[in-house]
Amino acid sequence: MVAITAPRVEGTVTVGSGRRFGFAEFGPADGRPIVWMHGTPGARRQIPESARVAADELGLRIVGIDRPGVGASSAYLHASLLDVAAELGEVTEQLGLDRFAMIGLSGGGPYVLAYSHLFPDRVAVAGILGGMGPGEGDDAAEGGVINRLSVVAPLVARLRIPLSIGLTAGLWALRPVASQVFDLYARFSPEGDRRVFEQPEVKAMFLDDLLLGTRTGFAALLYDFVLISRPWGFSPRDVSVPTRWWHGDADNLVPLEHGRHMVSLIPDAELFVRPGESHLGGLGAAEEVLATLLAVWHERG
Repeated sequence: MVAITAPRVEGTVTVGSGRRFGFAEFGPADGRPIVWMHGTPGARRQIPESARVAADELGLRIVGIDRPGVGASSAYLHASLLDVAAELGEVTEQLGLDRFAMIGLSGGGPYVLAYSHLFPDRVAVAGILGGMGPGEGDDAAEGGVINRLSVVAPLVARLRIPLSIGLTAGLWALRPVASQVFDLYARFSPEGDRRVFEQPEVKAMFLDDLLLGTRTGFAALLYDFVLISRPWGFSPRDVSVPTRWWHGDADNLVPLEHGRHMVSLIPDAELFVRPGESHLGGLGAAEEVLATLLAVWHERG
């Protein structure tokens, strides 16, 4: 398997509740900080190789953080996205991150927006890659897998422990043939995602992240689904942080309409449509994403 850049440092942070959050850092310790929220499923190492290389070249300190229930983080279903964001605020404080950019891939997008809403003075600019909108309420976005399945979210919340055990056991059972399973999944993915999966460094990143980052549990997949399906506790209309949104026009999981809808709600937002790309197209645009966010940060100060 192709070699990918290893984290400069990995560790855990314990917040006031006693719960732990795992993190991994790439790039120089004194670099301009960027917090990267992984997708669903995923963990702290779900950062593309192009971004890891750019971190060293551009002097960026990219920090990936495990969400509750995956990697080195404690398994705990919070009441809302805002409750998770509040604890992430403690994590970023302990890591010495005063002002930084945030990037959220897929299911990480709502957490970036929640953090930006709660701590607008800390986030210089937010980038969302294939993110989704709320599933209910005045700000609801229509369509998408999570919206269609949201009716079962209360049941998933009640059965989260046995479901998590089953998912983790299934993942562990597939470890010996993980490479072949990845290739099979890629073969049946939409064309845009197949192009992403064909990159050896992308495959290496996903296998490294899923096999090492999720070895202690897979509950975050369930927690993300439950929390994103619930009322978010804030309106995207109240997110004051500059937000830049990348979305594939062939996204089979979260339709482009989610991106258009959210950008129409967030006061300072801009949409970049990725022609012919599906849900993970943003992973192939890491250098563009970083350059764009840094330019906005420089312009806005």
